[in-house]
Amino acid sequence: MAKNITNRKPNVKNIRSHALNATKKKQKLNLIVVKDINGKKFRVSAKELRSLKKDQEV
Repeated sequence: MAKNITNRKPNVKNIRSHALNATKKKQKLNLIVVKDINGKKFRVSAKELRSLKKDQEV
């Protein structure tokens, strides 16, 4: 079982029709399962994974 690291939550927004009806929609996160050096599995969002990789390069 992978453990969530992120504290981010899905975006909630309204979809508007031509008649201006508002319907709630959730935009879910792009979660990716990543293995640690010790073999543990974590769920990280794609945005955070990119920033972690950039920090490791420097």
